[in-house]
Amino acid sequence: MSAAALIIGAGDATGGAIARRFAREGYATCVTRRSLDKLAPLVAQIEAEGGRAHAFASDARKEEEVVELIERIERDVGPIELMVFNIGANVPESILTETARKYFKVWEMACFGGFLNAREVARRMVARPMPANGHRGTILFTGATASLRGGANFAAFSGAKMALRALAQSMARELGPEGIHVAHVVVDGAIDTEFIRSNFPDRYALKAQDGILNPEHIADTYAMLHRQPRDAWTHELDLRPWSEKF
Repeated sequence: MSAAALIIGAGDATGGAIARRFAREGYATCVTRRSLDKLAPLVAQIEAEGGRAHAFASDARKEEEVVELIERIERDVGPIELMVFNIGANVPESILTETARKYFKVWEMACFGGFLNAREVARRMVARPMPANGHRGTILFTGATASLRGGANFAAFSGAKMALRALAQSMARELGPEGIHVAHVVVDGAIDTEFIRSNFPDRYALKAQDGILNPEHIADTYAMLHRQPRDAWTHELDLRPWSEKF
């Protein structure tokens, strides 16, 4: 069986671009969303480009579904060498009108799901023999501006994203000696997506000036992180257009 790359939250933009990038690297690419039918175009595109793709419907917040997903991939596809957690849950709301139910759901999606999936993958990685290069696998988390600072109307999202960043830091310190590269990528800025094009046309117009992030270029960075030798592992880096303030 070939090594597998697992992309949790393989959406139409960043997640899909990451999946295609690792399929081109020769990995059996496993992609997940809660709705299986939404993955069909991505799978078709990967296969049309000569890659291998496996689609799975999985709710990243449900422990039993996550355990079954990882077991199924390891059994039927191949050992997971790379996992990317790419669920966003960016839902702005005033703290004055935020509900407990939605606040908790955002945390479940953006943080708790990362814990569940990373834990299960890490358990499989540490059980494998240490290779000669000392690199058992890679776990990557997609962060955001909210990972670093909380903005008005983003209490739920920033709380979840900051918690995900702390999870990544803790995992990196524990699992680095086990040969597992854990990294956190802060994506700071608008991404070239249909959502931005439809809802923020003025922002989308900056694409002509390289003013919004290209998902393909984000994916290139993830591939670079996975290839790094362990004497020069990056734990955290940030990506933003040249015009973005920081």
